[in-house]
Amino acid sequence: MRAVQGADLQSADSYHLLELPTPDPGPQEVRVRISACGVGYVDALVALGRYQVRPKLPHNPGWEVSGWIDAIGDEVRDLLPGQRCLTVVRGGGFAEYALARAGDVVALPDNMRLDQAAGFYLNYGTALHALRDRAYLQPGEILLVIGAAGGVGLAAVQLGRLLGATVIAVASTAEKRALALKCGAALALDREPDGWRDRLREMAPGGIDVVFDPVSGPLLQPAFRSLRWRGRYLVVGFAAGAIPALPLNLPLLKGSALIGVDYRQFSDVFEAETARQELKELLGWVSEGRIDPPVGRRFPFEEYREALAFALSGKGSGKTILEIAPGP
Repeated sequence: MRAVQGADLQSADSYHLLELPTPDPGPQEVRVRISACGVGYVDALVALGRYQVRPKLPHNPGWEVSGWIDAIGDEVRDLLPGQRCLTVVRGGGFAEYALARAGDVVALPDNMRLDQAAGFYLNYGTALHALRDRAYLQPGEILLVIGAAGGVGLAAVQLGRLLGATVIAVASTAEKRALALKCGAALALDREPDGWRDRLREMAPGGIDVVFDPVSGPLLQPAFRSLRWRGRYLVVGFAAGAIPALPLNLPLLKGSALIGVDYRQFSDVFEAETARQELKELLGWVSEGRIDPPVGRRFPFEEYREALAFALSGKGSGKTILEIAPGP
């Protein structure tokens, strides 16, 4: 099979498209013939050695994939070869085939495209876990989503609206703000720090209830200061690069909470069964037409280096997709 592999993490040029053996599934594993692989900001950081946890070498990039079940292990039940599916593969998604734990493989609803599915698992799982499990978002509350045109940001916009909140989307360009409005935001705001809090106050004179922030940039303090009493600030990621500081008197004075969101630990270590049930719930909403996941820029398999660079740039909207074997 063809697969992308890097001997080191120095740059995108360290990665090459190689011929590697097609893996055989173990007793509780599934082999997936990959249609598409989602390429997120963290995926690019890991591949280029800029993440807090460095992978083992040689490194095969890619976590989140969609495709078809190709073969199943002897102990696998309720999954059949030929089914369309999505899953996480613990590395190795930039390949024609990969192995996944059977418990991580979920069949797709008929109305979900494979390119949509490749960017769904982590973004929508993170957003639902953050908004419902960590912030306890309530109908009628005001939700501010920073980085609202990114993959996880758009998921938070859609799910925030579905959960009954009024969503204010923060994005860098008019095109990105228009996309967030199309996906369910009631209002959209730029991210220019000068005078930003005043512009937010015009949209939400009484303050906001929840902030969903995968960026953690210069808007951290003005957004936190805009929280109402008992507000919740969700720290989802650090796409801005540097990790900002927050004066600890602010949570005290606001009666508000700064809440960390780590979906990988939630779904893989501490509460895996809850995460699986939430994923099935999310796919049920797709089947019912309550969620229509947008798709970011697509790259053909051979342009894997360009896909990594684009995902790292922050210029795109939605999740970047690497198309291995495009299908319906």
